[in-house]
This record gives sequence, structure tokens and C-alpha cells, in this order.
Amino acid sequence: MSTIALTELLGSPVLEASGAQCGRVREVALAPAEDRVHVSMLIVRTKTGDKVLPFAEISSLNGGVRTSSPASDWSAPEAEGLFLLERDLLDQQIIDVHGRKVVRVNDLDLHPETDNGRIQLKIGSVDVGARGAVRRLLKGVVPMAALRPLLQRIPPRLIPWDFVDLIETDPARRVKLKISHERLAKLHPADIADIVERLAPDEREAVFETLDQEVAAEALEEVQPRVQKSIVESLDSERAAEIVEEMDPDAAADLLADLGEERTSEILKEMEPEERQEMTELLEFGEDTAAGRMNTEYLALSAEATVNDAIEALRNFQGGVETVSTIYLVDERGKLGGAVPLAKLVLAKPNDKLRPLSMEPLISCHAGAREREVAALFDKYNLLTLPVVDDDGVLTGVITSDDVISLLRAKL
Repeated sequence: MSTIALTELLGSPVLEASGAQCGRVREVALAPAEDRVHVSMLIVRTKTGDKVLPFAEISSLNGGVRTSSPASDWSAPEAEGLFLLERDLLDQQIIDVHGRKVVRVNDLDLHPETDNGRIQLKIGSVDVGARGAVRRLLKGVVPMAALRPLLQRIPPRLIPWDFVDLIETDPARRVKLKISHERLAKLHPADIADIVERLAPDEREAVFETLDQEVAAEALEEVQPRVQKSIVESLDSERAAEIVEEMDPDAAADLLADLGEERTSEILKEMEPEERQEMTELLEFGEDTAAGRMNTEYLALSAEATVNDAIEALRNFQGGVETVSTIYLVDERGKLGGAVPLAKLVLAKPNDKLRPLSMEPLISCHAGAREREVAALFDKYNLLTLPVVDDDGVLTGVITSDDVISLLRAKL
């Protein structure tokens, strides 16, 4: 059987086994909790009101919808748990995870299939191009026989249904329809951020409510500060705290600093004690200082540690990958004494001490250093990371090249 456009199916006559017309198709429904791909039922407009025609009772789709059961046997529709293709999809925004963008639906291509003698109707693809728009615009105005040759001359813009993520802003309905963003979550955080920035505020909230908190944190770090603030303010305090806890500490502190004092306090209250203490300390620093830009997750070992100790520490490190390019050496008081590039570990023997592998000269900056000084040090010494020390020379954090890029981007 050939592909059927949703807009062609809508309004089609429904015929009983006797050949008598009993109504017309008003809606096409999925039951996502059971099957996200195959049409579950048709909603048919009859003389006595709307009725549900289970797809299992359809015998043919040629020349209209033919059913094996009389309309008198059909029940009234219940919208609970149903996804209606015209109401919930046409003209709605969806996420194209393959093209990494937000698009608007003009039509759907439905594929009839036969399984053990039964007809099924599968959603094949979403039409987001001119072909679907023209079909809908001219339906009922131009005879279908004349319209089809015209449509064949318009290049299709189709997105396979497997690449579509739906946006549902109602939390209760999202749960009932089992709508999540598993496909979106597999994209790079920067791509997720680009997509989120194109959504309306309530749609952004819906996405961040369903994303895994680690994925949400990584994506939130890539979002523009203005949008970051809007997203966090829209979430309840507990959910916001879960996401902020997973962010890099410096990025989280910058975000919380942009929020109102009351909102920041609400989020901090929901955080785990250790993370709350860390955030509180970072928020005390000026945002335009080295301490305000530093990340407190880094690798620091005793100056007497070996290469084997460093490798074991790398295996167990829970922080971001951008901070592991350098391993710092500290004494028993935490005072910075050296910095070993990761590349040197590869060429060293397991029992070699780390101290002789330390870079010379040892470049660091004071916690109160201004942003201009930090950027100048990265430029002068081609640094990947820059350790930040306090008045006593104690290592308190690390600034990464990513932090400097973000700093410079904010100045553009």
C-alpha cells in the first residue's frame, strides 16, 4: 500500500461492511503508553456524535476507511492517555534530534502495513516542508487527483519518526503519555543548548524537567546566561538544586550570583551540605576575580606521590575532563608546589616520583587577580589550566581554558 498523508486521512468517509457510510474521520490517535509508532484508533464523527473505531476493526483503507464492525458497537472517545495527531502534532513545534533543531509540523506520512492479515498504520515521518503545507492549504479546494502531480514536484522535507522528540508542557500529561527526551539527551550539550534557546519558556522548562540531571547540568552550562536564569527560575527549588549540584562549581556559582537573593537561598537550602558550603564560599568572591572564575574540582597529590598514584587518582576522579590536563602537587598544608602535565605521565615509569616531572616555571595567580590578568597569563604561557592560590600559597581552585573562553565571549 502507498503512503497516506494524515491530512488526506482526516475527513475520509468511514464505511461499514455493508458499504453504507456511517461517518468521517475526525482524528487519528496513538496510545503512547502501549505503542508510540502505530495508530491505535480513529475518532469518527457520526450522526450520533464522536465514536472510537479501534484500528483492529479496520479491514481496508482503499477508497475510504472500511470497518468490519457496525458503528452502533463503537464507544464514545476518552482522551485520557491518547495522543491525537491533528490536535497535538499539526502546527506544533517538535525537536528534530537528527538535524539538531526545532521545527514545525505541516503534515505526517503514515505507512499502511499488513501483519497476520491485519492492517496496521505506522507513523513513518513528519513533513516539515512546503509539500505538507501546500497539501493542507489546497485540500478541498483542488481535487486530489489534480493536487497529487503538483505535490510530487515539491521536494519533500521529511524527518523520520524515530528522530522526533515531542514537547509536552503539561507535567501530568507528559507522564500519562510517557513523553521523555531520551533522544535529545544523547546529543552534545552544546547542541541541546542551541535547541533549548529556540523554545518558548514553558517548553524549556518541560525539557529540563525530563532530562537526566547530569545531562541537564551540562546543557545548562552551554546556555546563554539570560536563558540560564530563566530556566532555573522556572523550575521548583528541589529540581533546580539537583541540576546546579551537577554543574561545574564555577559555572554554578556564576549562575546563582545572577539570581535574586531569595531564589538563590531557596536553591542552596535544597542542596547537599557539602555542595551548599562550597557554593556559599564561591559566592563570596567577586565574579570578575580569579576566585570567582575558578573550579574547585581538580587533581592534587602529595609532592612525594608517584606516577602510579597519579594514574589511580585519575581513575577515581569525578570532576570534569577539562581539569585533568594537569596534576598539582601540594604539601601537607595544601600549599602549591608543582604542576605535572598529563602528557608527562605517559612517558614516565609507574614508580617515578611526580616532583621531577613538574613544569618550570610554576605559573599561578592570586585568588583576587582580575580577569584581565588571568587572560594575559593564559595567552602568555599558552596554558590549559591555571592554579589559583590564597595569601598563604594554598591551592584553592583551578581556572581552565574553557573558563577563559567563556570570559572572553561574555566581553564580545
